[in-house]
Amino acid sequence: MAPLATFYAIGARRVPGNIDNGEMKRICATILCLCVLASIALAQSSPKTVIHIINVKWKEDATPEQINAAIEAAHQLPSKYPGIKRVWTKNLKYQGQEGYKQAIVMEFESEDSLKKYTDSAAQQWWYKVYLPIREESHTHDISN
Repeated sequence: MAPLATFYAIGARRVPGNIDNGEMKRICATILCLCVLASIALAQSSPKTVIHIINVKWKEDATPEQINAAIEAAHQLPSKYPGIKRVWTKNLKYQGQEGYKQAIVMEFESEDSLKKYTDSAAQQWWYKVYLPIREESHTHDISN
């Protein structure tokens, strides 16, 4: 006897592949719950931080010591302003405009943290070291 015939011969109450209405509702509810959980997980994984990129052109008479002091001071900013999470200054590859030799990147907790940083004591402290040797700079602020 063929396997399907054996299945029916032993008194199966349900035909293979047929799903009753209650079981279909359970499957749909399970799929819906999984979709909701996946969307919550994706929403939580999108960072709300702001990346602040500064492309710097140093003054011609800026010494390597002055430049290093400004870069080191930038690395101290997270301890001076709680809205800054991280600072990056190591150029791995830099394709800036003519004369621009440095990128300084700061990660802020939020857009509000970046706004409050403007004219803060921490920014003023850093500017004392940075501005005297900066010829010009361009900034970019990026978030999700």
